[in-house]
Amino acid sequence: MSQIVLRTVSALSQIDRDEWDAIANPASLEYDPFLSWDFLDALETSGSASEATGWLPRHMIAETEDGELVGALPLYAKGHSQGEYVFDHGWADAYERAGGQYYPKLLTAIPFTPVTGRRVLAQDPAIRDALIAGIIQTAQKWGISSWHLNFPTQADWMANNELGLLRRMDRQYVWFNRGYETYEDFLAALASRKRKALKKERAAAQAEIEIERLSGEALSPSHWDVFFACYQDTGARKWGSPYLNRDFFDLIHRRMADKILLVMAKADGRYIASALNFIGSDALYGRYWGRLEDRPYLHFELCYHQAIDAAIELGLARVEAGAQGEHKLARGYEPTAVYSNHWIAHEGLRDAVGDFLERERDAVEHEIALQRQETPFKVV
Repeated sequence: MSQIVLRTVSALSQIDRDEWDAIANPASLEYDPFLSWDFLDALETSGSASEATGWLPRHMIAETEDGELVGALPLYAKGHSQGEYVFDHGWADAYERAGGQYYPKLLTAIPFTPVTGRRVLAQDPAIRDALIAGIIQTAQKWGISSWHLNFPTQADWMANNELGLLRRMDRQYVWFNRGYETYEDFLAALASRKRKALKKERAAAQAEIEIERLSGEALSPSHWDVFFACYQDTGARKWGSPYLNRDFFDLIHRRMADKILLVMAKADGRYIASALNFIGSDALYGRYWGRLEDRPYLHFELCYHQAIDAAIELGLARVEAGAQGEHKLARGYEPTAVYSNHWIAHEGLRDAVGDFLERERDAVEHEIALQRQETPFKVV
């Protein structure tokens, strides 16, 4: 391998779009919309992920001596732990009570997006290892307390452990398409009582409303106006201030409309709710939802049942519906492990966190095993 040069850049706009996409989404691998230059740059250009919001871009790239991009990873200097979906507030509190400075920290993740995928973007293992070593060296040089890598694939999670990174496990709920050609095929795989409950729920949710699934050229700025109002309503009720601004949604509309599925509900001629999904080559990713009018079961219909309908129609293998939500179990979504890796500079904190993570993994594995017995599928 020729000499590899590592450096950090302060904006994705400093990297050629096609060069980034060639390593982020090579044709040989599953397409991940969240790794695309269009998505990540939209976060930065809109100001949603910026120094002002506590997400200072510091992406690390690997280049040959001739300047060819051969590897990269998204990297942010974080002034807080918001919008990550992997919670380390307790670690920060403990370290700062002991006199340390936890923030800023370094984070490799897709901002505001708890979706599993590739994080160290290099197919050559040597370049991959060099990027990880480079991150740790950079953190040490900058006097950074820690580096966190959220939602890697299971294979990368294990490989990262071999490089000295701590391993954390959590769970999400994923719907798997087992060769269904219709939603009725999926229902047929459920126990009778569960099947009847879902039919009743969907009938109630769809009463007196019209549902539209919009993508590509069918999407218009007026649809995004409604969606953004819904998104702001959810944010105000759940966490106070939504992470993403209107400019972000304008950008992804212009850049990625064919990778977006917006599910909208209309009553009495006006839109009352919507759910945003992104389309990968093998998965539908549910991201945000909101409503302007409360209707029974509408959340479940737009976010979960409609996503299943769409995945079956599109021939996708799974629906990833985001973080949390044990209520997804009854709707055919199955508990699935998700992962993160962590490097901590302070030996004492690292040892304490490592011990905690071992016990936490055992508990999560036990909970997943128990919840798999609660899915609505027929017992074979």
